[in-house]
Amino acid sequence: MKKYNFSIEATLDIIGGKWKIVILCILMMGQRKRTSELKRMIPNITQKMLIQQLRELEKDNIILRKVYNQSPPKVEYSLTEYGESLTHVIDLMCDWGAVNIKKRIEEGEEIQLSLEEHDRIRN
Repeated sequence: MKKYNFSIEATLDIIGGKWKIVILCILMMGQRKRTSELKRMIPNITQKMLIQQLRELEKDNIILRKVYNQSPPKVEYSLTEYGESLTHVIDLMCDWGAVNIKKRIEEGEEIQLSLEEHDRIRN
């Protein structure tokens, strides 16, 4: 039996950690992604950690793993309907992160951003 003192603990059980939110942000862009595409988009994650995080999200019914019966095997990941219910929460986290990064840059901290994130934060 799990015990929660705060409801946020239940959320963090599912999406907590460094990589799950990043994976979900990518999948929220609306396109199915292959493991290799996710790895390319998250260069600092190890293959082992990526697979582990994907399995946990699949187990929690947040993402769908679709296997195509072909050679070589093709596997794609997408959000489930239940996973899509996290969109509002993750959007708010992304917005807060953009404000936080902008503030830190204005305070003189050096932060490197992808071109896409740079454009998002500057606007």
